[in-house]
Amino acid sequence: MAHRTNTGPAAAGRTGLRREVGLAGLLWASVGAIIGSGWLFGAQKAAVAAGPAAMLSWGIGAVAIVLLALIHAELGGLFPVAGGTARYPHYAFGGFAGMSFGWFTWLQAASTAPIEVQAMINYAQHWHWADGLLNRNLTLTGSGFLVAAALLGVFVALNFLGVRLLAHTNSAATVWKVAIPVLTVFALGLTEFHGSNFDVHGFAPDGAKGVLAAISTSGVIFALLGFEQAIQWAGESRDPGRDIPRAVIGSVLIGTVVYLVLQVVFIGALPPETFAGGWAKLYYPGISGPFAGLATLIGLGWLATILFIDAVISPAGTGLVYITSSSRITYGLSRNGYAPQALQSTDKRAVPWPGLLIAWVAGVLCFLPFPSWQRLVGFITSAVVLMYAGAPLSFGVLRKRLPGMERSYRLPGGAVLSPVAFAVASLVIYWSGWDTLWRLGLAILIGYLLLGGYSAYAAAKGVPNAPRMHFRAGQWLPAYLVGMGVVSWQGTFGVGARGNLPLWWDIAAVVLLSLVVYYWALAVALPAEEIERNIRGAEVVDAGGF
Repeated sequence: MAHRTNTGPAAAGRTGLRREVGLAGLLWASVGAIIGSGWLFGAQKAAVAAGPAAMLSWGIGAVAIVLLALIHAELGGLFPVAGGTARYPHYAFGGFAGMSFGWFTWLQAASTAPIEVQAMINYAQHWHWADGLLNRNLTLTGSGFLVAAALLGVFVALNFLGVRLLAHTNSAATVWKVAIPVLTVFALGLTEFHGSNFDVHGFAPDGAKGVLAAISTSGVIFALLGFEQAIQWAGESRDPGRDIPRAVIGSVLIGTVVYLVLQVVFIGALPPETFAGGWAKLYYPGISGPFAGLATLIGLGWLATILFIDAVISPAGTGLVYITSSSRITYGLSRNGYAPQALQSTDKRAVPWPGLLIAWVAGVLCFLPFPSWQRLVGFITSAVVLMYAGAPLSFGVLRKRLPGMERSYRLPGGAVLSPVAFAVASLVIYWSGWDTLWRLGLAILIGYLLLGGYSAYAAAKGVPNAPRMHFRAGQWLPAYLVGMGVVSWQGTFGVGARGNLPLWWDIAAVVLLSLVVYYWALAVALPAEEIERNIRGAEVVDAGGF
């Protein structure tokens, strides 16, 4: 049944928000989010995993992100609401999927602040006072764990006291975050460059597997995340149909170029003796802070000083933002009925303090199973992409159930690109490896026990905002999660994988699983009337402050 009129948040956005943001503002917001702390480690980790072929990893990662970004561009224009990525599945599939993707969203937000702390500690090895915080393999020692927990506590404390100040200084921080990588490219590229570095051990010493593994486990996808900032501003765009897709695609392209050039100059600037034993054995003094250590090694002490300063500013800024985000997501889960109402408590500054405390506890727990930057980045990448994977499914449902809804931007070829984007997202998750995915599966199970248990209790007790689960519409989700886990376990990526599905056969299995789940989800999704009811219900929640 076709619906010719638009309803819900999109309509509200056109009347309640002032459309004053142009293409430059949208583009700058996304570029500033993409050029984050990931650049401090991504080039070195990718080089170790894939050698010079890491450049291919950045290209493949960019294609994956562009596909997901295009899907989000249409949905962002259709529903210009806060936290849209987590809400789209709720509109299309109801409470069970909404609860699940809300938890996935919380997981990625809560685990991002710890990785920023890890970045700060890694680069702090330059100073003598930080001796003993990291083991030689860059995992946290006992004292390092305590320092990491304390730094995370500082992020939480600043969220109580300094949120407004941070908001006012965001533009200056963004300029700094973009300028320093660009400065590093020119400084390294013009000082020392060895062209022979790109083939001395072969262009791709670990073949296709190394290239694909680097995408998820070395920070490639992690570094390119952030395009959705332009989409979050959709309701304030002067011309969303034109500017949002341009800002989204443009920001990913700019980020890809910056990261790709950083990868090239990093490989080229390395003295040959630092990887004489092969790329997997790359080592030099100060490698815990890769770019700063390399700058010191080739005599650019002034650049190293700047990079050590940046290694505090950039991660701290990002960590503060994500602590804030995770606390607001906790608040939102409560408002939507998936968590106790006590989590909606705020202090006199309207700060949701229970969510901040929970974010600190969750962040500290992340340091236990993921004591190094690289181990944690694979988890975050999987959680983020799993969160994003709900968008192609929701896109397909909304195109099928509500084809007449007014869209400020309509993705050409969306019927083909949405299942492709879902399959690509599944591949990125799979490439994280079994040793990461079983931990993600455990975290998901914990979420179901916590949120599902409370939702069942709320329904039994007749709590007013107890959500309807719509299990039939979300029946595909457990099959997808279990299926991904089985393929990962039997595949070839990550420690502990059984290897029964050799390379390329495992990729075919992931793609086949993704396509089956995609069309299964479209077949059992909520009817149009129920979807519109969910959209109207979301407007009521928004009116309450989330």
